[in-house]
Amino acid sequence: MTKTKTKTKIINTDDILLVLCDSVKSVLTTATDHPINYSAMVQKINKTCLKPDLGCFVLFDGGFSGLVIINFSAEAAIEIYQNYMLHMGIPENELAQSHTSDEVGNVMGELMNQIVGAFTGVVGQQLQTSITQNQPKMLTINKQVLLSIDTNLDRPQARRVTFSTEKSNIFYLELAMDKTEFIKLPTFQEKEAFDIDDLLDQQNTKTETESKPAADNNQLVDQDLLDELGI
Repeated sequence: MTKTKTKTKIINTDDILLVLCDSVKSVLTTATDHPINYSAMVQKINKTCLKPDLGCFVLFDGGFSGLVIINFSAEAAIEIYQNYMLHMGIPENELAQSHTSDEVGNVMGELMNQIVGAFTGVVGQQLQTSITQNQPKMLTINKQVLLSIDTNLDRPQARRVTFSTEKSNIFYLELAMDKTEFIKLPTFQEKEAFDIDDLLDQQNTKTETESKPAADNNQLVDQDLLDELGI
């Protein structure tokens, strides 16, 4: 009797990037109640960097290490922020009008936290490995800042993907991580599906219970970061 050879499925860096792109799209679309889309073309880049007008980054480590950056144009940041706040029931006349507002930075940082939380959840389900993240850092900048990864990467790869809002405002996702492959064994059994709505409910509850001193502490941390970068 001839044995049937089982085809091995390999998941590589670009597959992981697709998970991240879907997490960005799902979280922002759900949070703002407005569509967010990304380009089907992925750009290979040599270095990741923070760019004007609003840049956010977060490091992750565990089963694999890397860096996620999202660079928002001022228009994209304001559109996403205002749609999110309106969806949360905040009156329009109480909304910030400038991307340099602390409130905009805080909201975008929280959305970044939800995005990476969704990403780590899907990675845990689909790849059966665990990654942890640090607290996202959001910076309002008027010049480009090169940002390297403070971790050991043997064969670093970097990618950039273009996203667009409902009003065609552009922002960019950048991912840098070690070149890696996950090989799915025949015994692989996928865990329970990850529910993005449950994540958003958990994040909203957490945000409502956070105290003001905690927010002030985050601002001090961000200022220390700015000092280190020389901004």
